[in-house]
Amino acid sequence: MKLRRQKHAKKNVGFYKHNFQFREPFQVLLDGTFCQAALRNKIQIREQLPGYLAGATQLCTTRCVLKELESLGKALYGAKLIAQSFQVRNCSHHKDPASGSACLLSMIEEGNPHHFFIATQDQDLANKVKKKAGVPLLFIIQNTMVLDKPSPKSLAFVQKLQTNQLVPEHQKQSIVQLKEKEGLAKQGEKRRKRKRAGGPNPLSCLKKKKKMTQEGQEPSAEKKKRRKRKRNRVKAEAVQSVQKDEEE
Repeated sequence: MKLRRQKHAKKNVGFYKHNFQFREPFQVLLDGTFCQAALRNKIQIREQLPGYLAGATQLCTTRCVLKELESLGKALYGAKLIAQSFQVRNCSHHKDPASGSACLLSMIEEGNPHHFFIATQDQDLANKVKKKAGVPLLFIIQNTMVLDKPSPKSLAFVQKLQTNQLVPEHQKQSIVQLKEKEGLAKQGEKRRKRKRAGGPNPLSCLKKKKKMTQEGQEPSAEKKKRRKRKRNRVKAEAVQSVQKDEEE
């Protein structure tokens, strides 16, 4: 039974790692109801939870949860001591404290950018968490901690991601920040590629071919030879006439 629970937990954690970029140490937000259930069932949250999730964890809560436990008096004194040992995350209710459930819901708004796990025994809060994609839910059943399977909302979200119909909110923000950093936020047009200066056309560099006659000789060469022969004859006749004149 224990091995089966760990296999299911490993599978569910892998789902959030792969699709929602969850990384160790896992941040787990706990409310007073979860602390009270752990105390009643003698569950050591700090020691047992990392082994169940197969990774390092950071247990945390909010000021609103602590104030709610204080207001409930001695009945939840032990749960308050457990919650006080966790790290306190800042919430938006500085002046007007909210209920523990409302505070935890506010911490996972806008796509759960801080990748919180929610640990609660409040059924109303659990139902609201299931309506948000990418929020793992932990609760206690029969003296054991259980990581709930991904909600239908998370499964539908991942299916849309796989069909490229939706971009996560945290990815949209990171894209906008990168564009502003690179100075591309207001540039709607794409940069045109510069045309590099190309070399000369290789066909224009070829030497012109000379036309050949039927006998395989160039016509210009024949003309040159003929002209040389005529000039040689004229010179020979002139020399012969001069020699005759000298003999006479």
